Amino acid sequence: MLSRLHDPASRGFASDNYAGIHPEILAALATANEGHQAAYGDDVYTERLQQLFREHFGERARVYPVLNGTGANVVGLQAMSEPWGAVICAESAHVNTDECGAPERVAHVKLLTVPTPDGKLTPALIDQQAWGRGDVHRAQPTVVAITQPTELGTLYTPQEIADICAHAHEHGMRVYLDGARLAHAAAALDVPLRALTTDAGVDVLSFGGTKNGLLLGEALVVLDPDAVRGTAFLRKAATQLASKMRFISAQFIALMESGLWLANARHANEMARRLADAVSGMADVRIVQPVQTNAVFAILPADATARLQKSFPFYVRNERTGEVRWMCSFDTAPEDVDAFAAAIARELTGDRHVAERATH
Repeated sequence: MLSRLHDPASRGFASDNYAGIHPEILAALATANEGHQAAYGDDVYTERLQQLFREHFGERARVYPVLNGTGANVVGLQAMSEPWGAVICAESAHVNTDECGAPERVAHVKLLTVPTPDGKLTPALIDQQAWGRGDVHRAQPTVVAITQPTELGTLYTPQEIADICAHAHEHGMRVYLDGARLAHAAAALDVPLRALTTDAGVDVLSFGGTKNGLLLGEALVVLDPDAVRGTAFLRKAATQLASKMRFISAQFIALMESGLWLANARHANEMARRLADAVSGMADVRIVQPVQTNAVFAILPADATARLQKSFPFYVRNERTGEVRWMCSFDTAPEDVDAFAAAIARELTGDRHVAERATH
């Protein structure tokens, strides 16, 4: 039996990837674990998943379970692009800043980035890079990639996404949506998933599971089959075809079938709002982005950050400005938020020794 190597009571605000597995997901894994099933996606769970995603995204939707978010982005962008193609994205986009160059190295697509103050693209911003068509010296813009919610925690409205899709399509480009936290966006906006994707004109998207209660697994969802080619082959070539795929599919079934995806996301969003409300009146704390989903972006003194991180892990986003990111997850409890907020308050009022005793 495995010895416990960590404190099960520990909580942090670094990433929703730090959270464990939702109990209902664990139960689904146990159910799928009984007996034998065909490998590489030819199993009854993956077949059921296809039907389930059509219910959420429309009759043309086709889902390709993959192992992680970077894999979904690489396969999706490659399936939508030609070797000479380019992807227009925000400078802050995950595909540009946090994937070790995988879209360019593995998918072989050039990223054309645009600075954005809030992480959001607009038709006008897209036009800054959507030029040079037919110029043999320039990578050809073929895809616009947006993230919902953005890496700054901000949200596109359904109409904003629809405007981007209409503009991209008018100029012969397709639209890819990185939806690692799409559930949180839908929960915050109180709209169905298809309102932010299918109905708005998105062609292909990734749908996140790991950040919303799964052990591992993301879903690449093709909404318009005419927007891609060779997706199944590219998934295999990119090492994203799981041999025991039923375990990824079973998790997504448990997440999507009963509305757990929405309940988990709503809870995480509520905890982020609770945290923002708790610290918003504190001296030396400045919230720098709208708190719309499960992320809080704030600036506080660097020395306070370093001390707080010893008891409550979280990431520094910008060392120059002191900006940090606090993430809440499906298992963040109100008392976790309250304890963290109290520690921040004590730290900033100078009673560090009291803060340290309270968090150990």
